[in-house]
Amino acid sequence: MGMWVVHIPAVEQRAGIAHPVLGWLLLLLGGGAFAGMQLAGRLTDRYGARRIVPVAGVLCSAALVLPGLATDGPALGAALLLLGIGNGVLDVGMNAHAVEVERQYGRPVMAAFHAVFSIGGVLAAVLGAAALARGWTPAGTLTAAALTAAAASVLCGRALLDRPPTTGGPARPGDGTATPATRRRTRTPGRIRALAGLAFVLMLCEGVANDWSVLAVREGLGAAPATAALAYGAFATAMTTGRFLADRAAQRFGSLAVVGHGALLAAAGLSAAALAPTVAVALTGWAVFGVGLSGCVPQLFSAAGHADPAASGTNVSRVAGLGYLGMLAGPAVIGPLTRAAPLHLVLLLPVALCLVAAAAARPALAAPRAGTAINAPA
Repeated sequence: MGMWVVHIPAVEQRAGIAHPVLGWLLLLLGGGAFAGMQLAGRLTDRYGARRIVPVAGVLCSAALVLPGLATDGPALGAALLLLGIGNGVLDVGMNAHAVEVERQYGRPVMAAFHAVFSIGGVLAAVLGAAALARGWTPAGTLTAAALTAAAASVLCGRALLDRPPTTGGPARPGDGTATPATRRRTRTPGRIRALAGLAFVLMLCEGVANDWSVLAVREGLGAAPATAALAYGAFATAMTTGRFLADRAAQRFGSLAVVGHGALLAAAGLSAAALAPTVAVALTGWAVFGVGLSGCVPQLFSAAGHADPAASGTNVSRVAGLGYLGMLAGPAVIGPLTRAAPLHLVLLLPVALCLVAAAAARPALAAPRAGTAINAPA
């Protein structure tokens, strides 16, 4: 996915489309991912992540080649739709498997998985930039990345945990089976809806940082383009670092503390970034914002997966799907509001949402998990 992001300008030029058209086509990527997530939840629960993840990885890798071959808008739209579906299925399958690893490992490890995902994005940016500097075509680079990812999917798939399919029988915590009656009782429970709502709010805030941090520093403080680019760098670096530390924090203090206090820290950091008198303060604020958000979403995915072992994939797909819509909604919400108020004041809206998330963390996360206590305070 990082290789796709790096090559967006080159793909746009090859397809001969304008920025507004690209914006609409990117919605197909998001819509495909959301649809793939909803499909993946039931498939993962039925067949197990060991079967779903390698297949999804190969299909997602194959779809990655298509944007580099597109020569017009319709072809690019179809390619992005397929890439989104493959990514959505893979995303849910990986997170559902991470929940199972965490359950068997005996302590929180979800945030570390997300941290390694972030490192993959950084590596893709470095390799993609090097390929562009050498004049490689998008088709060639994306094909090389796709072949590498497909091979990794097949090789790593052999080491995934093998969970029995949910074909009925008595429900036992962690064995992946459930009776029809159990499934009726666990169909979209209130706690999963609350976790999905939290994911929507917090990933909306993350989307704001992805798309508006650089512009906020450049326009609000008059920073040079190279300096303004450090805003997103500070956010992304802090988020990656924070995710490597979040699992230990969750083990010691519990998921509720990580999400509740993390959302408060994120609100403080973004407030500083929005109202900063200097570039240094703004960069520090974006870094604090990243640290605050870093552990929140992994804990929500983990809580959803552990809520019912027999419906782990379905519950993760519900939380991840709504959260992904929030990440897409962030830029869309901020943009129109900048017509009525300066960008630095509009950024106070996600500050308020972080405060709402901090207040809502207790009812969503305080309930005990079925069959596990790995994220309870030590």
